[in-house]
Amino acid sequence: MAAKNHRNGMALKEVWRKEENALCADCGKPDPDWASCTLGVFICLDCSMIHRNIPSISKVKSLRMDHWDEAQVQFLAQHGNAVAKATYEAHVPIYYYHPVHTDCLLLREQWIQTKYQRKEFMEPGKHLPYSNGLKEGILWKRGRDNGQYFPRRFLLSEREGCLKYFTKQDAKEPKIIIKIDTINATFQPEKIGHPNGLQITYLKDNKTRNIFLYHEDGKEIVDWFNAIRAVLFHYLKVAFPVASDKELKSRLTRNFLKEGYMEKTGPRQKEPFKKRWFTLDHRRLMYFKDPLDAFAKGEVFVGSGENGYSIKQGMPAGIQGSFTWPYVITIVTPDRDYLFTCETERDRQEWVAAFSHVIEQPMTPQEYAIEAYFKLKP
Repeated sequence: MAAKNHRNGMALKEVWRKEENALCADCGKPDPDWASCTLGVFICLDCSMIHRNIPSISKVKSLRMDHWDEAQVQFLAQHGNAVAKATYEAHVPIYYYHPVHTDCLLLREQWIQTKYQRKEFMEPGKHLPYSNGLKEGILWKRGRDNGQYFPRRFLLSEREGCLKYFTKQDAKEPKIIIKIDTINATFQPEKIGHPNGLQITYLKDNKTRNIFLYHEDGKEIVDWFNAIRAVLFHYLKVAFPVASDKELKSRLTRNFLKEGYMEKTGPRQKEPFKKRWFTLDHRRLMYFKDPLDAFAKGEVFVGSGENGYSIKQGMPAGIQGSFTWPYVITIVTPDRDYLFTCETERDRQEWVAAFSHVIEQPMTPQEYAIEAYFKLKP
């Protein structure tokens, strides 16, 4: 018996060490140490906990701590992550969002359920609830002034190239029409205070506007998210006909590079520092009095190093402003320097890394146009 267990253990390690099984089959996290003995996939601890919620589909075991019999090891050897991907992800639409291990729980849950439970990607041409270019339904929207959430009717139309919402379910005229090419969507459960919280941002007169939404049904809000990506993808296909699908996919919805509190001073650099919530959305640094404000109190354009933008740590000489947080960042632009303070050194290094990532990238023609707009602002 001991010899047989030893052989099973060695065989399990051999399958586990295969390159195709080096990342979690569902979120891509390195070094997965759990596996589904019914699906034959290698997964991380976090994804294994999601698999436990679909016991009729997946039974998970630890690769380190649990006993694996010979039949189970052979099953893993015959399957593995590559076979599972070819089976359960055979026809994933190009626009469908593939969550990674840093994404929120909701996205990872719905990805796993969509693949293995609903099996939406196994057959070509299957009708999907987010693929026909038209979606309508009720979402709970945060009021701009009172902070309460109310049910609102939303309509997404590929033909019209926009997202609309109506204050009343039977209203004929929408409250707002949002052009699809200005929209971004990102899940924000902690900020919104709901596990299914979705933040929509769009440009209005070249200024960022936020809408905060949720739906009690996790599948429904993720379907909305992917429907927005689908409509945006088809818009980009028409607008940029020579671009590859891979290029267009990279221009769909994006997560913010960094968010959090910093203190800021005014343009004279003598005003008292005030605590503000900051969001870095690629080259737009926005600051808000409250994280759930609809409009930013101000925006700063962050260009590239070759155009005179840089980041420095520490306070410039001669600055006498009153601030409470000691870890200082200076954003240098061609027009002026912006001073910010962080509460901890870790916060500062995270902000420096995020700003550096942006500044190191060359600017596109569209970004030169945005920079020009910022310079013309009063």
